[in-house]
Amino acid sequence: MDASTDKINSQSEYDSSEDRERHSRELKAGLHPLKNKFVFWYTRRTPGVRTQTSYEDNMKQIMDFSTVEGFWVCYCHLARPSSLPSPTDLHLFKQGIRPLWEDSANCNGGKWIIRFKKAVSGRFWEDLVLALVGDQLDYSDNICGVVLSIRFNEDILSVWNRNASDNQVVMALRDKIKRHLKLPHGYVMEYKPHDASLRDNSSYRNTWLRG
Repeated sequence: MDASTDKINSQSEYDSSEDRERHSRELKAGLHPLKNKFVFWYTRRTPGVRTQTSYEDNMKQIMDFSTVEGFWVCYCHLARPSSLPSPTDLHLFKQGIRPLWEDSANCNGGKWIIRFKKAVSGRFWEDLVLALVGDQLDYSDNICGVVLSIRFNEDILSVWNRNASDNQVVMALRDKIKRHLKLPHGYVMEYKPHDASLRDNSSYRNTWLRG
């Protein structure tokens, strides 16, 4: 493994008996287990009004992994953000959580949003992916997944969390993301609850908080 593997913490606590059993199997196989199992999803968005059915039809599960080694195999085969068409979404979520506002793990939550120029989005996306996989963000149990949205004039990163009503956790997560990504001065983070997205049928318009 190269030095980048040091960014991924495979020694986290394991919450369920299933995770402990997986952890034991992977250790016996000489692998480095992660706290959570993850799934990469890909969505090629189509023009028009978003409906749950049409969005799910376009959403494809492409890879899953539960070890450091599995992550690097998956990640090295992913297309780089600069090569993805617009509009496209690339999602990394914990196993069992679909990247949908309506999913039971997401429906009471929301997302922090950061907009980037296309020239720099790939670096910040990689840093965010490594932070999620390596369990490096505070309140990690409150985090469902991260999304890279490729758009015509910009790329957008978002971090989805479970509970939009816990303002203390929401703001603490914002601060941790800022520190971890070392966001340059002038970048603004926006927050939007998923129930608001359901009402106005939009992911990134009409955000509620800025900071």
